[in-house]
Amino acid sequence: MTKKLITGAELLIQYLEKKGVDIIFGYPGGAAIPIFDALVDSKIKLVLVRHEQGAAHIADGYARATGKPGVVLVTSGPGATNTVTGIITAMMDSVPMIVLCGQTITTSLGKDAFQEADVFGITAPIVKHSYLVKNPVDIPRIVEESFYICSTGRPGPVVIDLPKDITGAMTPIQDSPPVMDIPGYTFPTHARSKDIQKIANYIKQSHRPLILAGQGALISEAYNEIQELAETIQAPVVNTLLGKGVFPENHPLSLGMLGMHGTAYANKALTRCDLILSIGSRWDDRITPGKIERFCPDAVKLHIDIDPAEINKIVVPDASAVGDAKLVLRDLIPLLGKLNTKEWLKEVDQYRRKFPLNYKKTGGLKAQHVIDELYKLTKGDAIVTTDVGQHQMWAAQFFKSHFSRSWISSGGAGTMGFGFPAAIGAQFGCSKKTVIAIVGDGGFQMTAFELSTAMLHKLPIKIVVIDNKFLGMVRQWQQLFYDDRLSGVNLEGNPDFVKLAEAYGVKGFRIKRAADVRKILSRALAYSDGPCLIHAEVIKEDNVFPMIPAGGAAEDMLIEAPKVKMEKPKGST
Repeated sequence: MTKKLITGAELLIQYLEKKGVDIIFGYPGGAAIPIFDALVDSKIKLVLVRHEQGAAHIADGYARATGKPGVVLVTSGPGATNTVTGIITAMMDSVPMIVLCGQTITTSLGKDAFQEADVFGITAPIVKHSYLVKNPVDIPRIVEESFYICSTGRPGPVVIDLPKDITGAMTPIQDSPPVMDIPGYTFPTHARSKDIQKIANYIKQSHRPLILAGQGALISEAYNEIQELAETIQAPVVNTLLGKGVFPENHPLSLGMLGMHGTAYANKALTRCDLILSIGSRWDDRITPGKIERFCPDAVKLHIDIDPAEINKIVVPDASAVGDAKLVLRDLIPLLGKLNTKEWLKEVDQYRRKFPLNYKKTGGLKAQHVIDELYKLTKGDAIVTTDVGQHQMWAAQFFKSHFSRSWISSGGAGTMGFGFPAAIGAQFGCSKKTVIAIVGDGGFQMTAFELSTAMLHKLPIKIVVIDNKFLGMVRQWQQLFYDDRLSGVNLEGNPDFVKLAEAYGVKGFRIKRAADVRKILSRALAYSDGPCLIHAEVIKEDNVFPMIPAGGAAEDMLIEAPKVKMEKPKGST
């Protein structure tokens, strides 16, 4: 019997459905038309975005909020290259994402055809894996492999480049399940018993232990295990920026975020601990100083990570275990008991009382005030997304995260324009959750056109634009380290963001006075007939503290603005 023939594009969509894909974020073009055509008869919801970068960030936010791979569909050439910023954002933060790119026909590859770009080559350094499909028969296998690769081990984006003649070609329906062919691709699960025992032996000898929870612990869903570990050994817990929510920040043992703009009490604990156990953190340069020997010099350093490449990369630990954090902790906890940390916890509590997060309540509207009130009004029961910069750090400090996948921020890449589209993806993935995008006036303008996407789908996102008419974090560095020689940071040409929102049909609110913050935020949170934007016109020049100067160690932390001229950082970012 002759098998029924379908197009390569129809076969692609068929297998995306089999992988549980129910939504795709995309923007069409000539080379991708066969795929968009196949979506017409599919159960998959197509969300038309306004820019390919927006599609990538939306898919990223969807993936981080749900744990499921986000799927992007774009056309060839500039359509595909417009996703590069979103791809590197996902790669740096270990986010599972599939990027489907249309491509010129195979006979034109390498001949500078219309809208041709070497997407495979361009994205190779910033993806977990790439495919250039050369035969429609391979599509089911490639889809199966792509989802497996992007979501297992240390997750990351996978690009599938699809020439138009391949997606338009007729090919038989495949009845048997595809067989993956990825020799050499393995990832750890359980760690070696002797490595876990060595870590346990070190922990048993500690009197001032500190647990560091990172993004890897969140990906592993090791929330219960970290809480059990902390309560078992009675150790305080600090988290990285992307580790927010792995351990409830309202837990008595939580010290919140450490690092460059972490809480003062987290960084004080870092300088005093005799042991630090990193779980799914890569010891990045916002935590460790330029001179690594200044990082916890007298503490035992332990490292649990699923990626063996992270072991010894920055910090050389005294003991390490390569494996899935959840599984490693399940094997580790039975080997431990309560430690004598009574005096240590008392010391940590003194730091908490002596160095609380604070801001001046006078002198105009403060970004910290707006974010603090948002937290109090929601009691932390919301998904928060951010761009990068001052607003990001204030949000990390003042909006505590109490549950997993509630904090979505660009960490490794530090991508401006990420926060708002990421909120769209999070709202699509978690329709019943309150989703708040806290964004800066600079970053928001990079992807503000996605207001149209949010409005058309009536997504009840709250977009809080912290408008200080500056690229605030760069201005802060120029002020502190470059003799206040401001260059390229003044955003005086900002639009009226309320009018901009209204032009898209989005409800707008404005906050100018500190006295109006609670009232207006309450109205915005109660608004549910689609997205709304809150334009917070905060004071122009305010700095984020605490702050560890770039290249400095935790003991160099500034609690407030220095009274003397600061030395310019050397060779640091």
